[in-house]
Amino acid sequence: MPRHKREPGLLPRPFAVLGALALAAGTVTVVRLLPADATAPSRPPAARPSGTPPPTPVGAPRAAFVGFVDTAREPTFDLPGQARRTGVRRYALGHLVAGGDGCSPKWSGLPDAAPPVLADGADESAATAGDADQDSDVPDQDGTTAAARAHTRAGLLDPGGNPVANRIGKLRAMGGDAAPVFGGPDGPELATTCTRPGGLATAYRRVVGAFDAEAVDFEVRDSADRAAVLRRARAIHAVQRERRLKVSFTLPLRRDGLAPGDAAMLRATREAGAEVGTVNLLAAIEPRSTRGARLGLVAASVRAAAEQVARAHGLTDPVAAWRSIALTPVLADAGDMSERDARTLTDYAARRGLAWLSLRGVTPKPDVSRILWRSPA
Repeated sequence: MPRHKREPGLLPRPFAVLGALALAAGTVTVVRLLPADATAPSRPPAARPSGTPPPTPVGAPRAAFVGFVDTAREPTFDLPGQARRTGVRRYALGHLVAGGDGCSPKWSGLPDAAPPVLADGADESAATAGDADQDSDVPDQDGTTAAARAHTRAGLLDPGGNPVANRIGKLRAMGGDAAPVFGGPDGPELATTCTRPGGLATAYRRVVGAFDAEAVDFEVRDSADRAAVLRRARAIHAVQRERRLKVSFTLPLRRDGLAPGDAAMLRATREAGAEVGTVNLLAAIEPRSTRGARLGLVAASVRAAAEQVARAHGLTDPVAAWRSIALTPVLADAGDMSERDARTLTDYAARRGLAWLSLRGVTPKPDVSRILWRSPA
């Protein structure tokens, strides 16, 4: 009879010890076979439908939406009213083009002469300084006569004919802002026509001062005109030496990125001393009937443009250029952008860290617009 009784079902002690040693050795062997960064297996992620972009990382900042207003085509657009309704606080107002003698800014779609009434919040002294005591046919230091200056004010500060610009002050009171846009499709940009020494900087200065603008945009269509490119760059540089002014250039996006002339213009502008903080890419959206990844084509084009912008800005790391890029889809039909497309665009802008999103062309459906605005239904 054994000296110690065993409970039923237990192995004898020698066999238990041997089993424990074998288990420990096996565990060591398995651990050595695992990769160093291996972790415990987890539940596999739910599969995403094909073509759906990965979700935006939690905490990624959303790109702001900038509403564009063509004041010639939407003369009744109510800036503060729209800001309250949509939540959009930033706007770009187009287009300021050359009028009169070529150095007189005016809103496109308006005649060259109109009653010189100032916009809300405009700085009258900035627009009229030095004019009061000068004879109408005596030029000032930049060669502008008082008559030409009055003509400039009539074409520039004419909210009686441009009620959109007249509401900038009320928009700012709500915490928003609006930037004037030079150039565009309906007239020459001032750099093309204003060849008088000092005249172009004076024209830009008057617009900036009249609307107390902190930012302006140039919708450039003259990059092949090197003289105009250099005149504009030097004039911007002159104004930026006097005050803090954010400048953006709006350029068309092609399948292969920017046109070579536009990329060369960005480089020449920087070398002339002007600081262009943002390049806004106008991207035509293919119709929904188009086969293939329509937004994927846009993304590839933007990636090519980002590399060009990096080189033009002298950046060694192309990734840094994404913060200097804005994206503006252009719609030919309201149905060319779906709610899914809008979510894809906003997620893409957030992941890439784009400066802003905007929209041109035909207005999409309300639910699509709300996604872009980040406004609740």
